[in-house]
Amino acid sequence: MTKLLEKALQAVRQLPADSQDEIARAILALTGNGGEPEEIDSGHLPAVLEGLAQANLRQFASDADVEAAFRRFER
Repeated sequence: MTKLLEKALQAVRQLPADSQDEIARAILALTGNGGEPEEIDSGHLPAVLEGLAQANLRQFASDADVEAAFRRFER
């Protein structure tokens, strides 16, 4: 394990359990070991299907759109 990963895991240990689980799910998804797919809430299904259709057509958000979305999470 690299020193950077060790440092990241030490930081994660300081977080609440639900945050640790969220990060663990992200790591597992990135490594391809995420296990079973998560259930999609039926209310979100149309948006998910629309997003998949857009991805199949290679219709992705612009860099500016992505940056604007991330800016909404800044505190």
